[in-house]
Amino acid sequence: MARFVTYSQTGGPEVLTVTEGPEPEPGEGEVVVEIRAAGVNPIDWKLRRGIRPSPPFTEPRRVGFDGAGVISAVGPNVADWTVGDEVVVQSTQGTYATHVVARAADLIPKPAEVSFEQAAALGIPVATAFQVLASLEVGAGDRLLLHGGSGAVGQAAIQLARARGAVVVATASEPNHERVRRLGAIPVAYGPGLLERLQEASPEGYTVALDCAGTDEALQTSLALVDRARIGTIVQGAQYHELGLQAWSGGSPEPLTPEQQALRDGAMAAVLPLVAAGEFEVEIGTVMPLDEAAEAHRLSESGAVRGKIVLVP
Repeated sequence: MARFVTYSQTGGPEVLTVTEGPEPEPGEGEVVVEIRAAGVNPIDWKLRRGIRPSPPFTEPRRVGFDGAGVISAVGPNVADWTVGDEVVVQSTQGTYATHVVARAADLIPKPAEVSFEQAAALGIPVATAFQVLASLEVGAGDRLLLHGGSGAVGQAAIQLARARGAVVVATASEPNHERVRRLGAIPVAYGPGLLERLQEASPEGYTVALDCAGTDEALQTSLALVDRARIGTIVQGAQYHELGLQAWSGGSPEPLTPEQQALRDGAMAAVLPLVAAGEFEVEIGTVMPLDEAAEAHRLSESGAVRGKIVLVP
């Protein structure tokens, strides 16, 4: 039997239940992946709480978009994958499970040097950082003001921006400064006096800003230091859109363009070899059993864990 985390109404973590059912079967162009690890992302609990809109319930809804595992069954007209292949799953809902059906086109080979937990932790954070940095045209000579540098997207953005040749100044709480510094950014504590501290950290100024924090001070300091054309957010999409700033998801009324979606779709293939080579770090905050999905959501919502929360069946 397979197990799946589902919910039938929006609400708190308690609406999540673990249910059993037959192992799924793949259709044409599909495979079944036996999940070994699933990444927990804020979008998972925002959908569960109803913060992000979703269609009306017609059946129990499955949770999770990031995962890694081993192919256990292959459907008709799948030429590139075989049973036993280790893969990373992307753009597939329902990864909080022992098994998930995925389109063959949505799989990426998992390098042997990358653990299942690492692979499951990459997905949405890496895809988001990869796309927004490209959309902001971050490159050599840029000085990036990054709000929220110690989160999963922030950590990915630091590393990818540094690889593009940018200098990164990242806000974070003081206990997280060493982590931010290790990844190659200049850490700055947020809170009262932030503008002055940011000016001291980069006397040359800033050329681009990315908000991964979603606070008023992030918006106000970005507006004070950076040209409006190169300010973007992933968390306060509606507000930034109203101000004529760049926003991707995060409540933005503008959907991703085909070009932006293509950047996200290509991110994992670009970053997995870097992880395998030890050139990109993935911080795993905690690994929890699948049965503790509700507690994983509580931890994610509270921000009590730095690094990715990963579920394992």
